[in-house]
Amino acid sequence: MRAVLFDSFAEPLRVTEVPEPTAPDDGVVIQVRATGICRSDWHGWQGHDSDIVTLPHIPGHEFAGVVTSVGRGVRGSSVGDRVTVPFVCACGTCPTCRSGNGQVCPHQWQPGFSGAGSFAERVAIPFADVNVIHLPDHVSDETAAALGCRFATAYRAVTQVADVQPAETVAVFGCGGVGLSAVMIAASLGATVIAIDVQPAALARATGVGATHTVDARHQDPVDAVRQLVPEGVHVGIDALGSAATASASVASLRPRGRHVQVGLLPPAVVLGRESIPMHLVIGRELAVLGSHGMAASGYPAMLERIASGRLRPTELVSRTIRLDDVPEALAAMSGHDHDGITVCLP
Repeated sequence: MRAVLFDSFAEPLRVTEVPEPTAPDDGVVIQVRATGICRSDWHGWQGHDSDIVTLPHIPGHEFAGVVTSVGRGVRGSSVGDRVTVPFVCACGTCPTCRSGNGQVCPHQWQPGFSGAGSFAERVAIPFADVNVIHLPDHVSDETAAALGCRFATAYRAVTQVADVQPAETVAVFGCGGVGLSAVMIAASLGATVIAIDVQPAALARATGVGATHTVDARHQDPVDAVRQLVPEGVHVGIDALGSAATASASVASLRPRGRHVQVGLLPPAVVLGRESIPMHLVIGRELAVLGSHGMAASGYPAMLERIASGRLRPTELVSRTIRLDDVPEALAAMSGHDHDGITVCLP
């Protein structure tokens, strides 16, 4: 089958022929119909996850498709099912999974990181009975491909981790795929949302999906701008980009006892090289600093219900579609600024 492959970290990616995957006893093989191009894939390619990535490697971790092969131990999936999976495939049996927190399963398997991913014609997934999510007819392949990482991650970050309430104020730093998803979800809950970015197109898209205010961080200090809009500080700050500057700005924008949620990934060198969180503010204002890492398969039904009702419209976040041959260039472009909205590959 055809797949995107890299042989060394940060070296050019290529589209080539690789052996087809086989279904593990507890897993399935899925024909990929759509797969998102995510900044997390860029991090993996750059070597920021070198502890779990084995070279040569096929990236890609948010996708939708059709089951083509089923392992002998699988009970919940059949050939022909339209499905997606969370980017964290939980084992389903450990104490963490039994507590309902499969998104942080210590035995997790991540497509495109722990093993071969979805920038390919087919991908094999383990722990199928725990992780395979059957798609309703009203959710297209393109929409489902955007759910697996960015939208689902933002959904849990906003609704569960931050627990955003109606009439609260939320500042979202970074309006790529995850940030725009967070804007849409927070606005759907009745929050007042301030979107911060350096790209005018991203800010325009944020307004279109529910942001009440936008801040162009090229021309305004983001903390000052947020404080001008909400002098007492916001209830919730979300770093959807992942940088020392955006993490620090999110914390500094909070009112006393506000909640900062870190969703964007910070490479280890950034975390170790400079302070990301102003801890004196965390202590002095009694702020909550929370991490959010994806969403377990058990959280998908509530999200899909809101999509079915029209309260959430993730399709509006898909800004362009490309082909497998275009993936290397699209991923390399993320070394600059993330493309506004969500790019989906249709292999």
